[in-house]
Amino acid sequence: MAKSSTGMEENVAGLLCYLVGWLTGLIFFLIEKESKFVKFHAMQSIITFGALFIIIWILTFIPIIGWAIASILCVLEVVLWIVLMVKAYRGEKFKLPIAGDLAEKWSA
Repeated sequence: MAKSSTGMEENVAGLLCYLVGWLTGLIFFLIEKESKFVKFHAMQSIITFGALFIIIWILTFIPIIGWAIASILCVLEVVLWIVLMVKAYRGEKFKLPIAGDLAEKWSA
């Protein structure tokens, strides 16, 4: 893989876009100047984990059923987080159904 403008290999920077969810996605989106690969993963991280953060936060205000759904979403979020980091590290541009299309459009 080529180096990104951050000085890291693109696959490492792509993995780091997901490390702390939308926060590291935002950081890498703002500091990356050249690599479309890194900018894509950064934007996909912002969209995916930002939306999940908001949804889970809202669900915590709904007793019992909201808590149950939020708990299930948290487990699924961890699985998705690991999958996305592995795919980015392998150099794959793995697009999620809705977030991936938006990330591709907004990171161009």
